[in-house]
Parts: sequence; C-alpha cells; structure tokens
Amino acid sequence: MCYHVINRGNGGQEVFHKPQDYDAFVGLLAESVERVEVRLLAYCIMPNHFHLVVWPRGDGDLSRWMQWLLTAHVRRYHRHYQGSGHVWQGRFKAFPIQQDEHLLTVLRYAERNALRGGLVERAEDWPWSSVRWWRDRQHWPTFLSQGPVDRGRQWLSLVNRPLSSQQLEALRRSVNRGTPWGSPVWQKRTAVRLGLEASLRPRGRPRIRAIQVTADQTK
Repeated sequence: MCYHVINRGNGGQEVFHKPQDYDAFVGLLAESVERVEVRLLAYCIMPNHFHLVVWPRGDGDLSRWMQWLLTAHVRRYHRHYQGSGHVWQGRFKAFPIQQDEHLLTVLRYAERNALRGGLVERAEDWPWSSVRWWRDRQHWPTFLSQGPVDRGRQWLSLVNRPLSSQQLEALRRSVNRGTPWGSPVWQKRTAVRLGLEASLRPRGRPRIRAIQVTADQTK
C-alpha cells in the first residue's frame, strides 16, 4: 500500500539552509529508488521537514529505503557542515493510505506544502516539490512514479486549490495519531492488519462522571 512519510529536523531546527542542500536531497531521492525499488509518487522538501508519498513493492522495502536515504543525507550534512549529532528528530513517521480519492488528497496536501506555508504564490513555483514537474511534463524525472490513481489533467489547479478545513483537520489527526488514512471500514481493517488499533481509540482522560461512578461502586 501507499504511505505518507514525514520527518522533521531535530528540535524543529532547519535542516536545509541553502538551495544546494535541497538539491542534494533531491539527488539522494533519485539515487535511493535505484538502490531500493520503491515508487516515489510525490515529495516536498521544506526548511525543517519533508513530505514523501511512497508506494513500496514489498514488505520491509519502506524501512530499508528510508534507512538508506536518511543515513546518506546525515553523512552528507555532517561532512558539508563539519558537525555531528542528530539531524532529524528521530525515526520517520509513515501512515498507510487507501488507494482511491484518499491518496489524491494526501498527494495534494504534500505537494502544496510550500504554498500553504506562504513560501510561493503557486505550488509549482517551489523548486523542491514534485508538483513542479506537472508544469514541465516533457522533462518528467525517471525517479518519480505516476502512482496507482489517475490524477487527471487539471492536477496543477487541484493542488493549488486549498483543502477544506475538515480535510486538513482529519489529515493532521492522522499524522498526530498515526492513523491509517482512508474510509472508516478500510481504516479499521488496515489498523488490525498492521497492529495500529490503538491509533483509532479516543485519547484523553476518562470523563469525571465515569470516574465518580467507579468510585461509588467500590464503597
């Protein structure tokens, strides 16, 4: 299945300081898909984090791919900036996506990240987002895959159109909770399959009324 992959700089710090840093990471993305056969559907590299949408071919491929990518990047970062220590906040986060309109929503969310952050006026103007290639289809890079769901001829317009507040809230909840992104039935089935049932349960302390009833029953 497809996955939405995210990682942030350690302590929220910037990781990409200049154009060459972004370009080097894109180069590593291109090299990584040759080393581990995953299909990269979308990317957006921001100053202190990145979004990737990935379609692995087999079990374990995503972990192997991300291990190579992040290790190669950290080595390059320390060599270039003569530093040491953690660059990323920890292990990457990855969330399964249902391969239908839910995948299209995540692709839009990822590729319009720079626009949503106010860095550009149109999503395709950000040089380090895969959406730029939809404006220049003649030079489509070999390391990018179209994916299992057709994006249609108006993809650029769709990416530049804001997601609804409900979509954004649900996507951020998926990111924060680690919840699979899809229809309710698909969510439950996938959570059971991957051992993610806890991500579907409500968080927070029990209601006061429930606590009082329990206390009364023990008297």
